[in-house]
Amino acid sequence: MASTVIGAGITVDGEITTDEDVVVQGTVRGKLTAKDGIVVEHGGSVEADIAGGAMSIAGAVTGNVTSSDRVDLQPGSKVVGNVKATRITIADGAQFKGNVDMDV
Repeated sequence: MASTVIGAGITVDGEITTDEDVVVQGTVRGKLTAKDGIVVEHGGSVEADIAGGAMSIAGAVTGNVTSSDRVDLQPGSKVVGNVKATRITIADGAQFKGNVDMDV
């Protein structure tokens, strides 16, 4: 399956909407909406509300996270914002500040 990759060293200011998976290695500021999954890799930074399918977060997210599936906070990740998802995992070593809503 095709993916939209925001590479390391790239900063996007604005709104991103896609039907594909999104992999964030750089920085996104604004709003990020994906029909499929979103991956924020280690070193990636999102300063935006994000919405999509299954999400794996290893980098930093400041903003609300809304998933139609699951959210996995990987070791070393840092999330500041509310998470709304059917399932959430928070790995040992992940940092999370916000509320969790699993009533989707």
